[in-house]
Amino acid sequence: MRALRILVAEDDAMIGLLLADVLNGMGHACTIAATEAETVAAANFYHPDLMIIDAQLGDGSGITAVNEINRGGAVPHLFVSGDAPRVLMLQPGALVLQKPFREAELARAMGRALRTPSRVWNN
Repeated sequence: MRALRILVAEDDAMIGLLLADVLNGMGHACTIAATEAETVAAANFYHPDLMIIDAQLGDGSGITAVNEINRGGAVPHLFVSGDAPRVLMLQPGALVLQKPFREAELARAMGRALRTPSRVWNN
């Protein structure tokens, strides 16, 4: 996989840093956002190739952030969540990686997100 610009949206600072460290080790460049507003702003500034978004942010929703970002053009993304069934209930057909996950599972989900045409969700 080529090196990607990845936006990580994660409200738990430790998890965000660990995920960015794993992604950097895979050869990717990362930026981290912690809130819905920061996620939208970072996507508009950073123009990521891929977004890895915690579905439930402490201040806002990762799902709402993705919907807002995708209004300007679809960006490949995957959600990470401790409650994947809930995310799928809110966003049928979304690509969701259940926390906790392993690096190999992350890599497979990233590949799938990049191969799957991103949809603009209408919420």
